[in-house]
Amino acid sequence: MEALCKACPELKPYLKSTPKNETTIDFSDSKAVLYLNKALLAHDYQVPNWQIPEGYLCPPIPGRADYIHHIADLLTSADHPEVPTGKSIRVLDIGTGANCIYPIIGSRSYGWKFVATDIDPVAVNVAKVIVQSNPQLEKLVELRLQKDPAAIFKGIINSTDRFELTMCNPPFHASMAEAEAANQRKRSNLNKGKAAGSNTPLNFGGQNSELWCAGGEIGFLTRMANESIEYARQVYYFTSLVSKRENIAPLKKLLSRLGARKIDVIRMSQGQKESRLLAWSFLADA
Repeated sequence: MEALCKACPELKPYLKSTPKNETTIDFSDSKAVLYLNKALLAHDYQVPNWQIPEGYLCPPIPGRADYIHHIADLLTSADHPEVPTGKSIRVLDIGTGANCIYPIIGSRSYGWKFVATDIDPVAVNVAKVIVQSNPQLEKLVELRLQKDPAAIFKGIINSTDRFELTMCNPPFHASMAEAEAANQRKRSNLNKGKAAGSNTPLNFGGQNSELWCAGGEIGFLTRMANESIEYARQVYYFTSLVSKRENIAPLKKLLSRLGARKIDVIRMSQGQKESRLLAWSFLADA
C-alpha cells in the first residue's frame, strides 16, 4: 500500500486498518476503489493518466488481469510454450467501456495491439482520452464506435481484419432493477451484513449498457455466438467471461451446433468471486 500511495497520493486518505492490523481500503466506497485502480495502473502498468466519469464502471484490476493472462495461454502450445508478444498479436475487446481496462493491461503486459469497441459514444471518447494521455498506449490501442446496438462484430470487424483473440465481459443482468438488487446484496456483504439503503449508489459504477441488456447474459452471448460464425476465418479464438454457471451448457450446445471445432471452459476465481471463461474457435488448428 505504501508503494501504491507513492504512485497515486490520492489513495492515502482512503486507507484503513483491519482487525489484524493490515492496511486495506473500504471496498464499498466508490472513491476508494477508483483511487486503488489508479494506483495499480500507475504502479504495475506504468499508466499514470487514467480517469473515468462518475457513474461509469470501475473494474477490479486483478480480475481483469486474470482474464488477459488466461487468454494469453490459449495462444501457447507444446511446440510454442511461450506466450507470443508484440503488436503482431491483435485483440478485439467488445464493450471496452470508459475505463479501457483490458487494452491497457493487455498492451502493457504483452505488447499486443488492441481494437476496443463500445456502443456508448461517451465511453469511446473517454477511452480515447486515456489512450492519448499515455504515449505508451497510443500506437497499440484503437477505439471504434459500434453504431448498431444490436450488433457485436458486424460493423466492427472489417474485411481485412484478422484477430488472434476477441474478448468480452458481457452485461449479465436482464434489467436495471436486477442490477440494482445485485448491487444491494454486494454492498450488504461488503458491510458485513449491514443493509444498504435503496438509494445507495453502485460502489463499482456502471452505465445501463455495462450492467444489463435485453435477455441478460445468456441473450447477449447467444447473439455473440451466432454472429461469430460469420467471422470464423478472421478470428483464431473468440472468448467471453460467463458469470452464471448455468449458461455454460446451453452455450456449448449452441457452439457445437454452429460448428465450433474447439470449445474450452476455463474456471477463474479471484477471492470469493468465481467466474468462467468460454473460448471457442472454428479453425482446425486451434
